[in-house]
Formats: sequence, structure tokens, C-alpha cells
Amino acid sequence: MWVESLMMVVSSVFSNPNMGITICGGIVGVMILTAGFYRLPNDLPKPFWKYPMYFVSFHKYAFQGLFKNEFLGLTLARDQGGDRGTYLGDKEILRNIWQVEMGHNKWVDLAIMFGIIVFYRVMFLAITKIKEKIKA
Repeated sequence: MWVESLMMVVSSVFSNPNMGITICGGIVGVMILTAGFYRLPNDLPKPFWKYPMYFVSFHKYAFQGLFKNEFLGLTLARDQGGDRGTYLGDKEILRNIWQVEMGHNKWVDLAIMFGIIVFYRVMFLAITKIKEKIKA
């Protein structure tokens, strides 16, 4: 639904379908690059990629919600370097390995994703209404 909503906004701005597909592909590509999938969040360069792109990317909230859903409540055995009998806790895995923000739970991430969808849909409606008034 995010990509559909984003495509609606981009297609309402550009009348040429090929231009809209190219622009939207570029936007989604940049969001994937900054979401923490290819590079961990703390490794992103600060000026543009971390602030604001990392926080605008809807993939960030999907990845963080997924990681919280899968890793919370899980303990893994640490078996490196003869450390048998020690374990990695769920919050240690999320905070240190995946660099997930632990200030909120997975439901907040889900609510943010739905908020982004609503924001894109309202933006599409506003752009469409403005274009109608300009034509009239």
C-alpha cells in the first residue's frame, strides 16, 4: 500500500507515465538504501542519508517492526571463541547487532507505516484537487 500510495502521488505530479515510473523507482531505491537493509543505521553518512532520509523511509519502520517481532523473547547461544554457556539476549541482538531503535514497540512501527499511507493518500487528494482548480 505504501508503494501504491507513493505511485499515486508521483503519477498525479507527472503526466508522462514513463517519467512517473522512473521517478518513483528512484525514490523507492533511495528509501531502500537508507532503511538499514544494505548498511546499518549507525553506518549511514549523517548529512543527507541519515538525516532526513533514514527517518522518512517507510522501509525503516517495516524492518524495525519485523526485527522486533522476530527477535524479542529470543535468546541465542554465543558459541564464538570458547564462550560456551553464555547467551545473547533479545535486546542485545536488536540494539547492538541490528541497531534497532528500542524506544517503542512493533505496534508503533505499524502505526507509523499506516500514517505514512494516509499521508500519501491525502497528498494525492490535495494535488488532484489543486490540478482540477488550475484547469478550471
